[in-house]
Amino acid sequence: MALDPLVPVVVVLTEPTELKYLIEPPVYAEVSGRRGENVTLPCMLRTKPHHYKVKWTKLEPERTGPENIVLISNSRAFKTYGLLGPRASLRKAHAMDASLQLSHLELGDGGGYRCQLVNGIEDESVDVTLTIEGVVFPYQSKNGRYRFTFHEAKQACAEQDGTLASYNQLYRAWTEGLDWCNAGWLRDGTVHYPIIQLRPACGGALLPGIRSYGPKDKNHDRFDAFCFTSLASGSIFFVSGSFSFVQAQRACEQQGADLALVGQLYSAWRFHSYDQCDGGWLKDGSVRFPISHPRERCGGVPEAGVRSFGFPDQKTHVYGAYCYRCRTGGSYRAHRSSGHHHATPSPHSPHRTGSSCRVDLCTSSHTATEMRRERERKYCRTH
Repeated sequence: MALDPLVPVVVVLTEPTELKYLIEPPVYAEVSGRRGENVTLPCMLRTKPHHYKVKWTKLEPERTGPENIVLISNSRAFKTYGLLGPRASLRKAHAMDASLQLSHLELGDGGGYRCQLVNGIEDESVDVTLTIEGVVFPYQSKNGRYRFTFHEAKQACAEQDGTLASYNQLYRAWTEGLDWCNAGWLRDGTVHYPIIQLRPACGGALLPGIRSYGPKDKNHDRFDAFCFTSLASGSIFFVSGSFSFVQAQRACEQQGADLALVGQLYSAWRFHSYDQCDGGWLKDGSVRFPISHPRERCGGVPEAGVRSFGFPDQKTHVYGAYCYRCRTGGSYRAHRSSGHHHATPSPHSPHRTGSSCRVDLCTSSHTATEMRRERERKYCRTH
């Protein structure tokens, strides 16, 4: 029915209903942590009804079927559920505390969580966001650009100590300087790429931002991948030499280590400012080097980052090796020992109770500038 333009329309604005039992906002609406750490998602009761339960769920908008319940408790005990259950507990710092504790954070733990007081009639809830601190990196197949289906991209990231990045993680990486002209899969099955510097081959005169291809066919469309990783528990070190790929593997094995994964190298660069101006083999067959202090003779790019020479012939005897040795606990500290440049856990740093040494994978593609400077690599030094 059409509205009469002569009749005034009254819009009634209602104030948000104040919660009766739960405190909102819940102390901190957003909590952050790194892989392997323990975090607490706050939820406080203002008062208690006579009979109630507290239910914690992980919010997954794309999930179909039953909700992802993490924990249900009453005034006496609690029970955990699902994949998060073994790492979940109630803090119970006092009688009104219903906060959720998660131990040994994993890459997929980030997202929204809901604390719901179930009282039959007067159910209430508050939401908390958990952010995993980490780094996004583009990964390309060794066979070239745009070779991954969605499922292959997901596997490629998992093999490089990572997971497919979320849109929010990619957006944050863009605000921190990620500029990449190749489109890649994200966790939700959409395809995007982040642009800061405008250029004709990357959307022309469109404004800087996250360019979107929208949802794509996960089984048939092919793109690169944007992977996400966080703190790694082991130590990375560089072994200098002119190795083939097989010789680089042996050089690491002689040190009680293995060739590093791409995600492990990015983790050392991001969290511990790892800086080594020498190209080195990684486990996926790519050659890269991390630069935290840009200089002309180390890639010639003014921004910090992990430089790449792509996937050279594995019989080439030119590069050193980036090795990864498994450890537990601690945080990285760069030091030099026995001629090798290390990023290793410091014994004086706070103990990270959840650190595990897992082998996963991910890789970033090379740029034309980096390839042109490949011959200059031998002159790069960190001092």
